[in-house]
Amino acid sequence: MTETPATGSTTLDGSDSPEALGGMAEQITPLAARAPVSPQSPAFSDFAIRPEIVEALEAVGIVRTFAIQELTLPIALAGNDLIGQARTGTGKTLGFGVPLLNQLDLPGGKGAPPQALVVAPTRELAVQVAGDIAAAGSKLGVRVLTIYGGRAYEPQIASLRRGVDLVVGTPGRLLDLVQQGHLKLGSVRILVLDEADEMLDLGFLPDIEKLLAMVPDKRQTMLFSATMPGPIVALARKFLDQPTQIRAEHREDNTPAIEHVDQFAYRAHAMDKTELLARVLQARGRGLTMIFARTKRTTAKVADDLLERGFAAAAVHGDLGQGAREQALRAFRSGKVDVLVATDVAARGLDVEGVTHVINYQAPEDEKNYVHRIGRTARAGASGTAITLVDWDDVPRWKLICDALGLPFHEPPETYSTSEHLFLELDIPADAGPTLPRADRIRAGLGAEEIEDLGGRRARTERRTPERPERRPKEQAERPRGNRARTRTRAGKPIQDGNAPTADGDATRAPRVRRRRRGGSPGPAAE
Repeated sequence: MTETPATGSTTLDGSDSPEALGGMAEQITPLAARAPVSPQSPAFSDFAIRPEIVEALEAVGIVRTFAIQELTLPIALAGNDLIGQARTGTGKTLGFGVPLLNQLDLPGGKGAPPQALVVAPTRELAVQVAGDIAAAGSKLGVRVLTIYGGRAYEPQIASLRRGVDLVVGTPGRLLDLVQQGHLKLGSVRILVLDEADEMLDLGFLPDIEKLLAMVPDKRQTMLFSATMPGPIVALARKFLDQPTQIRAEHREDNTPAIEHVDQFAYRAHAMDKTELLARVLQARGRGLTMIFARTKRTTAKVADDLLERGFAAAAVHGDLGQGAREQALRAFRSGKVDVLVATDVAARGLDVEGVTHVINYQAPEDEKNYVHRIGRTARAGASGTAITLVDWDDVPRWKLICDALGLPFHEPPETYSTSEHLFLELDIPADAGPTLPRADRIRAGLGAEEIEDLGGRRARTERRTPERPERRPKEQAERPRGNRARTRTRAGKPIQDGNAPTADGDATRAPRVRRRRRGGSPGPAAE
């Protein structure tokens, strides 16, 4: 066995395997300590955790636990079911990842089915979770496989045949591989449902129930969710065995905390939003920025408009193929582009270091989407800025969001790209204009990031490629024509020389002559 340094995954043939994590090594944010932890918090070494796991965490600067980890570890390490309720970015991945690694029987055999299964709602979250777990288990030689749609089946099937210890995936592709007989769930002893409320919102609940029915009844199940809507509670009651519920937020409601984010709301006109956005993106101290829109069309349009104005922008939405999505995410993480325009599909699971601003180009649907969007900044105790541009039509819905979260922005000020208070509050230079000055265009751009050929389905915009041969006129001309003989008939009798047969079959009649009419009365017949 050898260890893949970038991810901690291993292969049985002694060679490094980029497929072991679904080819995702370049997309994940490396596991690291990014926020201060209280000296009074217990250390990972204080728990009954394998020394190899503690050593791997110490190697990346993680020694002490966050609140959700401190509460989760004692219950999860004992093998009990639990429900963890915490906002995104609080470190819950290690809260279930460390107990999961601690209970695996390693090393696994050749061709062995997975012992643990982690289900995530989005590709991006699955990639990040798998990367964090692989890093924490790098000293153990754990084999981690990420399974999600948009990629070719063959590499994932080949990894399953070689044997894996842990599978992290999205519901759709997991269910496909189970039904095809490639993914065996009979040996799963630990099951984790991450961001369960998001899976509910995306319509994955039926798939989740099918997967839960396929794993052994005797197992440990851990469910994590930022909120606990009714269907998720019903799911927990049905499939979890006397779970312990944990809440890392000491609040009276189910709303995740957002105190580390400086929030602003402006009532903006749709025709002026792009101009206003161009000024906001020139604010002093702005780092990586994420812009959220409600529709795929708006997302693509905003990204194109920003590119025309000189900003290094990229888009992520459902109409893009997986290769294009991952290209944009890699470029954003590496800093080749500093503006990522996305739909809510990217609002969860993206853990990118250095995101200083989140801009809601369109108001979110509800308070949950709002919290999940702005949770992309102020990760792990850092600070950030969230700006919401509210259309006139969205004011009633925005007021409901403010009521639910207790925000003091029920009447956002009417704001245009030339408003003085916009420049003052967001620290925008007075000379900021509608385009980025050429001297500030220092990013390499999306084109500098190579797109990866994943072997899966193509995006809608990629399906018509120049490689598809066009039918040439010459080929059409060379096609042989059939020698069909055509015969004109009238009343079922053939017509020859333009004469129609009569009732007797042999007499002919003169051609019909059109008569002229005057004043509505018929004229004399033509001779």
